[in-house]
Amino acid sequence: MLVTQRRTLLALLAATTAVAGLMAGAPFAEGQPPNHHPANHQSAGTQSSNPQRVAAWAPSMTIGGPNFNNQTIRMVAHSSIDGSALRIHLSNLRSTIPLTVGAVTIAEQADRATAVAGSQHTVTFAGTTSVTIAAGAELASDPVSMSVKADQNVLVSIYLPHATSSATWHSDAFDTTYLSNPGDHTADTADGNYIASTTSWYYLSGLDVISPDANGTVVAFGDSITDGYNTPAGAYHRWPDDLARRLAGTQPMGVVDAGLGGNRVLTDEPNIWQGIAATKRFAHDALGQPGVKDVILLEGVNDIGNNTGPNGGPLTAQDLINGYQNLIQQAHAAGVRLIGGTILPDKGAGYYSDSAEATRQTVNNWIRTSGAFDGVVDFEKAVADPADPAALNPAFDSGDHLHPNEAGMQALANAVDLSLLK
Repeated sequence: MLVTQRRTLLALLAATTAVAGLMAGAPFAEGQPPNHHPANHQSAGTQSSNPQRVAAWAPSMTIGGPNFNNQTIRMVAHSSIDGSALRIHLSNLRSTIPLTVGAVTIAEQADRATAVAGSQHTVTFAGTTSVTIAAGAELASDPVSMSVKADQNVLVSIYLPHATSSATWHSDAFDTTYLSNPGDHTADTADGNYIASTTSWYYLSGLDVISPDANGTVVAFGDSITDGYNTPAGAYHRWPDDLARRLAGTQPMGVVDAGLGGNRVLTDEPNIWQGIAATKRFAHDALGQPGVKDVILLEGVNDIGNNTGPNGGPLTAQDLINGYQNLIQQAHAAGVRLIGGTILPDKGAGYYSDSAEATRQTVNNWIRTSGAFDGVVDFEKAVADPADPAALNPAFDSGDHLHPNEAGMQALANAVDLSLLK
């Protein structure tokens, strides 16, 4: 997408000892599916073999977040499905030094940073309450004896006792994260010690559950359209949220939003917090999710709009098609179905040109007619202006002619034929 605002309160964080500078230019670790590459995914115990353990929430993580020292971070995770035996995932995948976590709790959210009294649980890792995660590694907690409902928020509080560097983070959470006074405030029920806020997630990369009714996990994989750009913070009106609500009434599935603002299919985004190419992160961010059965792909507008081909030259439609075929091969090798989504119209946005529109139309025609995907969602048709199909329907336009508003997000979710999800 057009360069996404980072939306962090850096000056306020510095005042509370939370932030040193951002560390630019550190190398990316190319993610792999944790289930396929256990050497890069530390386990806090025996991995559950229950086929009904599904991902309830799991943002994609990148490099370049702020630094913390002797501070507690309280984050909101919004569950997509009913479940119990909750596990959280901590990620140091994109960081350059080991991460020491002093304490972690999880609780039901009452309001903002306030937890529901009596709902707080201590989170352990192989039976211990503190742990050090190596640079480039991730960690799943022990199951927590707690239940969660679909569309419910939980608060995950992480105490970081030592100085960190270049946090593994998700910059544009479109949710509120709370930052404490110095010290361990993971056990606080009230929010008095949480004195600052930001709209990013740090180190917290997943929540999975045991669900007796689940039909697996579906991953919505994409860029800032999927990430929820221009939707209100804390509203949970991204199209994957709307899809989860549709599924809850008929065929419950865990839904993961693996959107990442600015992300491209073929090339890395120069703004490091917007991530490595989809072809590199797909194995980890999509295929590595617990219980994954289906992935819905909506990505490519950033490749077209930036005219960035894979070898430094201009982009061709065939380049983008080759990238999709790479993702299809990765998915099928993992036994996962990949459903292709057509690229949305963007006339009036800075990305638009006649040549870019011709590329978009060629690529969308291939998505619809090639038979390469395991199914197709015609997102373009769902939100195009009937009077000018190269543009978003004004009723669905957030104002930048590129990102749908809340009604547009619902239209995208409604375009998914639920029978495609097996």
